Amino acid sequence: MGQIEQGLERALRTRPVPSSSEARLRFLLATHQGSTRRVAAVLGVSQRTVQRWVTRKPGARRPPGPLQVGAIGEAVLARWQPRVRARRRARAEAEGFVFHTRARFGFAAPAGSSDDPRVRWITQYLPGEVARELFAARNAGAGEQQQLVILARALGHAFFRDGERRGHGLHIAFTDVEFAVFSIG
Repeated sequence: MGQIEQGLERALRTRPVPSSSEARLRFLLATHQGSTRRVAAVLGVSQRTVQRWVTRKPGARRPPGPLQVGAIGEAVLARWQPRVRARRRARAEAEGFVFHTRARFGFAAPAGSSDDPRVRWITQYLPGEVARELFAARNAGAGEQQQLVILARALGHAFFRDGERRGHGLHIAFTDVEFAVFSIG
């Protein structure tokens, strides 16, 4: 998961996702009304395996393996705060968001010009159309590079081109993202 994907995920949540496998299994059990059978079906393991993971008997407990830990994490992320995520996404698409980043950003210009690509701290409001485009690309399975292109176009329009009043036809370079933070409403 890249910086942009992680930033979007953090922006859509209001509480942190449980970090330990035990807490994640408790969450999955609560989501499925305590049914180890349903949790096992979601994770693709046997019911007895889930029972071994969550038992309180000393010596009978077995931790999940690395593949199962990944499956548990994916299952929790898919079910974590669905209404909050939908509400925050709708708000970002309607009102826009503020994007904070530190990345190599600028026009693809010769070195030494004031707009050449260099590491910059940027805090910029981006409209709801950008949020819609980012979420649509994400749902279509777009990678980090495609999401960077969307953000580069939007940041170039808002930051350098000043609403298309200057810098027409110049190519924006947006690479080496150190962090990406999205602030929604």
